[in-house]
Amino acid sequence: MANNRPIIVPWDFSELSEYALKHAAKMSIKMNCDIVLLHIVKKSSEIETASKKMETAVNSFEKEYGVKPKYTVKEGSIFSDINRLIKNENAIFAIMGTHGIKGMQKFTGSWALKVIIGSDAPFIVVQDNPQNEDIKKVVFPVDFKFAEKEKLIWAEFIHNYFGAKFYLCYIDTNDQIFKKKIVSNMMIAKNFLTDKSIDFDIVKLEGKNISDESIKYAEEIKADLIMITTTKNISMHDYMLGASEQKVIANVQKIPVMTINPRTDLTKFKGFN
Repeated sequence: MANNRPIIVPWDFSELSEYALKHAAKMSIKMNCDIVLLHIVKKSSEIETASKKMETAVNSFEKEYGVKPKYTVKEGSIFSDINRLIKNENAIFAIMGTHGIKGMQKFTGSWALKVIIGSDAPFIVVQDNPQNEDIKKVVFPVDFKFAEKEKLIWAEFIHNYFGAKFYLCYIDTNDQIFKKKIVSNMMIAKNFLTDKSIDFDIVKLEGKNISDESIKYAEEIKADLIMITTTKNISMHDYMLGASEQKVIANVQKIPVMTINPRTDLTKFKGFN
């Protein structure tokens, strides 16, 4: 059955956007949904030329991969128009290519984070071609913070389409307050996945930083995806110096990362409850 909600892919004719499109093509086949490429131009006079270039690109992609994306070309800004299109199309999520943090590329990572946290829909951020045909192993970090219900809902979504197994990762602590919150969050996640008949393992990681250790573990098991939630009300300091999300998104192992933004109407819930 066709899915009327598309996947959005920001497109700038770069190698990174081609990576994102290949991931989208792999997922769209499983989900039976459309892909919509969004290309932004600075001036309206550039739209016609860019549209011809887009048509050539999508025809070439269809010939090679058997999937023909739709596309739209708009004058505007990447910061506002990606999320405007996501809302207008009622998109499932967006898939975006980005650089890791290397020198000045750190600022590229910051811009990517700024775009991501402005969206109601999740983003899947990629740095390379798909390594596997399916999404079978998903690393799911669990910490002491209030985490939103959507993270588990999206875990169920990924499982239903791809049959993924989830690895609930945590780091132990001597702080009894934090320990209690971690145990509570883990129990709620465990009960949810069990109730939905979703396969999972609970993994205790060694170390002090859940972001760093989750990336290492994802590399160790050759995970297909890391699933995280973003920080509410992220500050400019975080943009410039690196929020924990930015560290995961720009992981040097180039593992795809699904970022889920907390809904403000669910903040009354503790943990995943």
